[in-house]
Amino acid sequence: MRTALLASAFALACTAALAGPLDSRFGNTTITRDGQGNETHIYYAADGTLTGKQNGQPFKGSWKLNGGTVCLTFDPVPQGATNPTCVPVSDHKVGDSWGTGPYTVTLVKGIQ
Repeated sequence: MRTALLASAFALACTAALAGPLDSRFGNTTITRDGQGNETHIYYAADGTLTGKQNGQPFKGSWKLNGGTVCLTFDPVPQGATNPTCVPVSDHKVGDSWGTGPYTVTLVKGIQ
């Protein structure tokens, strides 16, 4: 029993350490806007999956951290994206907005 608890705690600690820059996104919405005002909403899950919508069209996929980047694989692939799409990632809090290339990204509370 104790071995199982220690193994579970270790696995949970490793998962948290690996997801670090995305922790604040679990249970919240990452909104990306392009220069024309088009929005993509992404909902990250701690298990490495994601769901989202772009212009009302739903998609799903997975995410994986690779150093200072996060790589997203989509099904189906949203307009303007490729598989995989790899972008720089850093820690942000709910309410933060930041720029990345031609996009503005905002992290908002809850699933929107």
